[in-house]
Amino acid sequence: MEYSTLIHERYSVRKFSPEPVDENSIQAILDTARLAPTAVNKQPQRILVLRSAESMEKLRKATTYLFNAPMALAVCCNRDEAWVRPYDQYNSGVIDAAIVATHIMLKVHDLGLGATWVGHFDPAAFRKVFNLPGYVEPVAIFPIGHPADDAKPSPMHGKRRPLEETVVYDHF
Repeated sequence: MEYSTLIHERYSVRKFSPEPVDENSIQAILDTARLAPTAVNKQPQRILVLRSAESMEKLRKATTYLFNAPMALAVCCNRDEAWVRPYDQYNSGVIDAAIVATHIMLKVHDLGLGATWVGHFDPAAFRKVFNLPGYVEPVAIFPIGHPADDAKPSPMHGKRRPLEETVVYDHF
């Protein structure tokens, strides 16, 4: 799909058909995620592929925002492997994971699938049910599947602030 079309058509899918996501699509999404740029190419992302009924049930202990998707990807970062800015010790892991997550979100739509970026989850519950060490930080969860026939964008989807409210040129 042409990039401009992709970013204009993509929306957060919150209603899925029960049809499973095929393995080739999952692999294509993961391959695209692997290509995402990360600070100093440290690649601290960790992606959990959650496709069994058991995994999805565990995930429900951390969030209710799964929209009956047949599977999910959870994007995390290993903070111990991320680049740290020497001036202030800022850890880039969450930013790196967010870039990876954006690649995932766009590839999902490119494949004709749907997803939504879920940030509303309990990270402590997530760590507990998936037995993650403290240095692995969950960043985003993507319920993924085939959009239901009647899936549609949220009424808020097309609302954007004017550029003059979000962009400043040379004057601070």
